[in-house]
Amino acid sequence: MTNIQTNSSQWLPTSKKEVKQLGWSDIDVILFTGDAYIDHPSFGAAVIGRVLEAEGLRVAVIPQPNWEDDLRDFKKLGKPRLFFAVTGGNMDSMVNHYTAGKRKRSNDAYTPGGRSGYRPDYATIVYSNILKKLYPEIPLVVGGIEASLRRVTHYDYWSDKLMPSILVDSKADMLFYGMGEKSIIEFARLVKRGVPVENLTTIPQTSFIVDAKKNYATKKNWDELELASHEECLADRKTFARNFMHIEEESNKMEAKKLIQKVDNRKIVVNPPWPTFKEKEIDRVYDLPYTRLPHPRYNNKETIPAYEMIRHSINIHRGCFGGCTFCTISAHQGKFIASRSQKSVLKEVEKVTEMPDFKGYISDLGGPSANMYKMKGIHEEICRKCKRPSCIFPSICKNLDTSHKPMLDLYKKVRQNPKIKKAFVGSGIRYDMILEKTGNKETDKSNKEYLREVIKHHVSGRLKVAPEHSSDEVLKFMRKPSFQLFEKLNDEFIKINKEEKLNQQLVPYFISSHPGSKSEDMADLAIRTKKMNFRLEQVQDFTPTPMTLATVVYYSGYHPYTMEKIFTAKNKHDKENQRQFFFWYKNEFKNSIKKDLEKKGRNDLVKQLFKK
Repeated sequence: MTNIQTNSSQWLPTSKKEVKQLGWSDIDVILFTGDAYIDHPSFGAAVIGRVLEAEGLRVAVIPQPNWEDDLRDFKKLGKPRLFFAVTGGNMDSMVNHYTAGKRKRSNDAYTPGGRSGYRPDYATIVYSNILKKLYPEIPLVVGGIEASLRRVTHYDYWSDKLMPSILVDSKADMLFYGMGEKSIIEFARLVKRGVPVENLTTIPQTSFIVDAKKNYATKKNWDELELASHEECLADRKTFARNFMHIEEESNKMEAKKLIQKVDNRKIVVNPPWPTFKEKEIDRVYDLPYTRLPHPRYNNKETIPAYEMIRHSINIHRGCFGGCTFCTISAHQGKFIASRSQKSVLKEVEKVTEMPDFKGYISDLGGPSANMYKMKGIHEEICRKCKRPSCIFPSICKNLDTSHKPMLDLYKKVRQNPKIKKAFVGSGIRYDMILEKTGNKETDKSNKEYLREVIKHHVSGRLKVAPEHSSDEVLKFMRKPSFQLFEKLNDEFIKINKEEKLNQQLVPYFISSHPGSKSEDMADLAIRTKKMNFRLEQVQDFTPTPMTLATVVYYSGYHPYTMEKIFTAKNKHDKENQRQFFFWYKNEFKNSIKKDLEKKGRNDLVKQLFKK
């Protein structure tokens, strides 16, 4: 890795030597993370560290501590004055470590050189337990995606069992779910004032454990919903499935209820979330003084793959209202979109252009779904009453403003910067919001223009989209639009490329073994993509991750909303059977595919797939 900057005082300290160089006599907060320390707004630990620093606190970061030696990494900075904060990193450690087939991965993108073995399985739990054993008297909080999506009873694919809230196993005093800036600021302010942690029970978007019979302070305007207990979920899969329906509904509401779940003789309390960030609030987070670089401790070491991917990228918004059944974005970031101001985005663009290694290319100007910037309900009072998990499925909500004009204006301003050769949109695009007519002439015009502008100016030769499947039955389960809409997109893509004299590629993402998908559905996918001249490369075997509807179906066998039984490919043979259809054109899979379909009496599919 190139040694770009060497003044370590521009970063949060990571060692005793760096703390001493800053002239600190003590540290207010020590933050442990499973990732390498990269001071960039795409990394949660950096964001939380900078947010606390902006509050006037002295914050240190311990990246990827060694949990297998004499625990010197956990001891080297001693006790913080206020609290410890722990995150497993930007990914759930189990997703980071294992493939969909539960094979151990040989790489970790968040570590120098992509080397594996620098964080434990269930990193949040392991780090927290060590800290609680060493310093039982110091408050400890957990956050990040691993903690956030394990805040109530959840199915853990890797141990193949239901686990209670991560608060139980981590022994943490409090959990911040979702994007934790507001929660940790409020928590830090109160702890700093001397309020005992056990009294901090009214902070929104936090979770904690109390004795089942103990009274605790709460807010009068918070309605309460008691979920099925952890023990009831363990005893009955249907109960666990139905439980999830309530969890998902509340996580998608503008005004959610407080959730209670008993476990043993205690109860987990999940306070409602904060209101969606206003523009000024989200700007403040992104305008903090990030160096946008890995800490100097990684100088002259191998590159960190995850950093290489995002070093020149810019996030323009948070949240996603797509509601896909296999996705955790809305459960973590929220359904409602928090968009940055154009001014804040352009300020960051300018900062990126000043980086010594910048060659004129922004790698991604996007968000969780690239084209949801500035989108929201036309009448907020309608949104307040809504609990739909998706604003665009089964059809686009008539109250949703899907105009792409704010994005077109932003893209144009970025293109006008003389230092920018190209700003790519690398995030996935929801094409249903572009292609489906709204009835509003101005909106329909801007949406049509958006597709052409992206293809003409913002594609690096490959436009990524995620149809996910071809079967309308499976797509309906996934809360995704009909495959016919993808076919329409492909036609438009070819047409625009021809008109603009471009030679670009449409890259679709697909999933095999998703609940509801059978071999025949995968054969249909192979046939239909073959007709469109696709040789698939961006494919994924379904991985059950905590807090998604698809995972609940995988474990329980039931759809939480209808209690209908749903087939899911679970064993290795069935999963491999489905995956092979992605590669029907390879000789090593042809005989196996033919046998599978003939066994099911589907010679018609064999003929369609292998006819010349």
